[in-house]
Amino acid sequence: MIDSNLEMTDKIGYLLFKKGIIDSAMLEKALNAKANDKSKIKRNLAQILVQDFGYDHDTIFREVAILYAFRELDVRPDEIPPQKLEAIKQMINNAGDQLKNQILEHKIIPFMYDERIKDKLILAAIDPTERNIPKIAFGLNAKKYEVIYIRKKDYEKIIQTILPPENVYLKMMEEATTEIQIEKDEASLDEEALNAEINKSALINLVEGALVEGVRKGASDIHFVPKAGNKTEILMRIDGNLQLWHIQENTLPEAVVAVVKDRSKGMDRFERERAQDGFIQREIDGQIIRFRVSVLPMVGTELKNKFESVVLRILDDRKVIKDLDKLGLTGYSKQVFTKAITQPQGMVILTGPTGSGKSTTLVAALYQVIDPTVNVLTVEDPVEYVIEGSRQLKIGFKMNFEQAIRSILRHDPDIVLVGEMRDKETAEIAIKLANTGHLTFSTLHTNDAPSAVARLYKMGIEPFLIAYAINLIVAQRLVRRLCPDCKKRVVNFDESIMSAAGLNIAEWREYKIYEPKGCDRCSGTGYKGRIAIHEALYFTKEIRKIIVSSGEEVNEEKIRVQAKKDGSLNLREAGLEKVKLGLTSIEEVLASTTED
Repeated sequence: MIDSNLEMTDKIGYLLFKKGIIDSAMLEKALNAKANDKSKIKRNLAQILVQDFGYDHDTIFREVAILYAFRELDVRPDEIPPQKLEAIKQMINNAGDQLKNQILEHKIIPFMYDERIKDKLILAAIDPTERNIPKIAFGLNAKKYEVIYIRKKDYEKIIQTILPPENVYLKMMEEATTEIQIEKDEASLDEEALNAEINKSALINLVEGALVEGVRKGASDIHFVPKAGNKTEILMRIDGNLQLWHIQENTLPEAVVAVVKDRSKGMDRFERERAQDGFIQREIDGQIIRFRVSVLPMVGTELKNKFESVVLRILDDRKVIKDLDKLGLTGYSKQVFTKAITQPQGMVILTGPTGSGKSTTLVAALYQVIDPTVNVLTVEDPVEYVIEGSRQLKIGFKMNFEQAIRSILRHDPDIVLVGEMRDKETAEIAIKLANTGHLTFSTLHTNDAPSAVARLYKMGIEPFLIAYAINLIVAQRLVRRLCPDCKKRVVNFDESIMSAAGLNIAEWREYKIYEPKGCDRCSGTGYKGRIAIHEALYFTKEIRKIIVSSGEEVNEEKIRVQAKKDGSLNLREAGLEKVKLGLTSIEEVLASTTED
């Protein structure tokens, strides 16, 4: 029974109970915990609910802020100007170690001085009731101060931007005084000498530091490339482009590669003549990250070299998109995509080159249809992301991709994801699944949607099966997104580029078109992040008729013409729509797409 004097004794508890955020049983528990709290500083009910009972911090403290009339920070982290972020950083760094630690421990940001009231410091806190706030304000020499509420996730984003966590491996490497150098035997690779070099901690720190840095920079891949003269280049693929990150000099490339192999599962350090695949798993910034490791032997400038190229694909589950709206699908593409994946059966195919985001889109589509009433099976080699609510088959020595595909029909599936239709056998089974009452997702490597039909036809799949098993084929590309901090309006269009692309300058002047400039936030490239563009070929009655009536080969041009009549845009047209929205540049779209 709730005490009738609750409002008087605990305003926070009363408010949360009245709003239905906590029930009476939880309120009783929290009040008991508060009464028996042994901590030095007595905690309030909101702090107890978050710290002891796992309630969402922002849900509880937003109500606390309303109750005690604290203003809420009304600007998003990515809208704060760089100069203001720099001023916050300076204020925190100049506070002295002890005060800085208190500021970070209690998650408080000395946001700015009030523009209207001189000497009044505004402190943004995730918990505006934190008892250490007056002490921190005094330490910052604030004559007057105001506390405002900031959401925890916004606080973390700002702190991540102004005070990124230190890469301890790179710091240890810088502090190491030992030079990593060795004289190389002209005749052969001296394994004993190589061991001595591998065991130097600076090399281990370099590799581990590269893993941490790759994740923090949002890279998709890390490359270790051996070079003549005892050098190894380490590159990172960021927003689709390789960028040089570090050159390791005076070190045998074989030693760097051996360290990567030693830190990977499923690799043989002494095998240097064949391709190898392995994986690494690390916890970085509180998140489990998987790295898929590929090693390939390569030709060196001298016969004595046994060079190998290493590429690590970063698999970060935080990058999994579960919301279709975040995929960048718009207009006709979004309409038919939603229609295709909500059918009880049939196939949805994603097509495009490696690294065009096909898997990301398929996983997002799967998340729209997964629920406890259906059996979702995936056959991928290798598995990239863990998909909650599905059963992902394990491919290995005892069950390969083809065996898994053949067995899947006997496992009572409702929805199936086939990682890639790599040959006729795989394609036939995937089509059979789609034809026998299963919703099936898969990928193909072709340039656009109509050519995917031709590819399946050339594989030997019957035209009537292609026509009636497939719901939708989507071709996808990733184009770089303009940096929101420095993109600038196009004043003078490049006539040669516009005429080569068949674009009328007079028409394009009617839109707000932007181009890249370059700033610190985007490392001078003018671009930050990527967005997807799509060409959607939905299988209407007319499209099906064209495919069924195919003779010696599929008439791709006829399919393209009909798709355009149905409302589909090709990749270039879809990209230019994104240009009109101010998201990317004309040059980027033209470089990533063809006219057809």
